[in-house]
Amino acid sequence: MVGVSPLAPRITRCGQREFRWGERTYVMGIVNITPDSFSGDGLGSDVEAAVAQAHRFVEEGADIIDIGGESTRPGPGRYGLAIEEELRRVMPVIERLAGQLPVPISIDTYKEEVARRALALGVDMINDVWGLKKSPQMADLAAKAGVPIILMHNQLEASYNDLVPDVLASLRQSIELAMAAGVSRENIIIDPGIGFGKTLEHNLEIMRRLPEFKSLGQPILIGASRKSMIGLVLNSPVADRLEGTAATVAIAIAQGVDMVRVHDVRQMVRVARMSDAIVRGYRPSSD
Repeated sequence: MVGVSPLAPRITRCGQREFRWGERTYVMGIVNITPDSFSGDGLGSDVEAAVAQAHRFVEEGADIIDIGGESTRPGPGRYGLAIEEELRRVMPVIERLAGQLPVPISIDTYKEEVARRALALGVDMINDVWGLKKSPQMADLAAKAGVPIILMHNQLEASYNDLVPDVLASLRQSIELAMAAGVSRENIIIDPGIGFGKTLEHNLEIMRRLPEFKSLGQPILIGASRKSMIGLVLNSPVADRLEGTAATVAIAIAQGVDMVRVHDVRQMVRVARMSDAIVRGYRPSSD
């Protein structure tokens, strides 16, 4: 059974970088190689645009680049992309970026074959939006490769007996699956899954109760960037959710979140740095 006591800040090694949890917030920049991203930033099959975006995100301060080839937007056909098509989308971009960026690369996939091929090219982290529930063999892959893995809570229906305890229990199960396969505790990051199998009220409640997720003893990632929660509260389209995203980033950091996954890197790096200065006393010159 995985313990529930928060652990002291520690280090996760990812590629040539170290994430020193508790010192500051790390920013993950999203590169969507999809034609149908909910956020309106899907780059389709434009490899050059994806490569340019990744380099720009690094220049703007991203600590890690997350590359994904399958849209997880709600609606029919969700999670139905064939492995061959996902590989066709992401592999050319990874081939161009792996070993070329000064920051690690994460592969956003729940398919073991896609993750395996990406790791073989030099990807440094796995971001599994199903928390090993769709592809348990992903845990063996992460363990053998010795790479960090993000375990996100996800479910198809927004139905809970008790929201936060239910999400915590599911994440605890994902952690147990990872550790049983040999993934080290230092290589496990959790994500409560804002927008995945949750209503607006569910998402807002999770954002209010983020400190409770510290009970799992793992670094926490939040990905609320441009999501429908913001659109519903502010009555704003996807292209006009910058301020709402900034609010989620600042509030998440104030509650101890360790990494934020965002589309608008330059602006959210600034929000993170200012929030870190207030909450953690962190100043960039101390890097």
